[in-house]
Amino acid sequence: MAEAECKKLGIVSSCDLQIFVDDRPGLDGNAFQTRDRFGRPAILFTLPLLVDARNEDELAFILAHEAAHQIEGHIGATERSAEQGAMIFGSLAQAQGQSRADIAAAAALGAQVGARRFSKVLELRADRLGTVIAARAGYDPVLGSAYFARIPDPGDEFLGTHPPNAERKALVREVSATLARQP
Repeated sequence: MAEAECKKLGIVSSCDLQIFVDDRPGLDGNAFQTRDRFGRPAILFTLPLLVDARNEDELAFILAHEAAHQIEGHIGATERSAEQGAMIFGSLAQAQGQSRADIAAAAALGAQVGARRFSKVLELRADRLGTVIAARAGYDPVLGSAYFARIPDPGDEFLGTHPPNAERKALVREVSATLARQP
C-alpha cells in the first residue's frame, strides 16, 4: 500500500524499500528507516520489536510509519538541518576566534542540534502518513498505535527525538476518524 501512496505523491522511486530484521542479541525493540551500505532506502526492525508486537495492526502501523519517513524524505531533511546547524555553530566559534578543535566541537554540537531541530515534527508527519498507509492497506492504525502504550514515553524533552506518546496516539485517532468519514 505504501507504493500506492507513493504514486499519489509522484515519488514511486523512494518507495522501493528493503526490509531487514536485526536479530543480534541484546538489542532493544526498535524500528527505523535508514539507508543500506549502497545508499538504498531500508527499514530495519529489531527482533525484540517483532516479538513484542501484539498483532498485525501494530506491525503494519510501525512499518507504515517508517515507510512514511522514506516517502517524505526525512533522512535528507535531517541531514540538511544538521549541516546548517554545524555551519552556524562552527561559524560562531570561528568568529569568536576559537581554536580549530573548539570550532570542530562547536560544529559537531551544531550538527546534533540541527538534526534534532525538527525531529518531533517529522515523527508526527510520519505518524500522520503512516496512519493513512496502514488504514488503506486494511489495518487499524488506532489498534496499531497501542504499541505506544508499551514503550517508554519520551515526554516533551527539549531537543528530544520523539513527541510524547499521548500526542502521537491522539494524532492517529484524529487522522483515522477523518479517514472513516471519507467515502
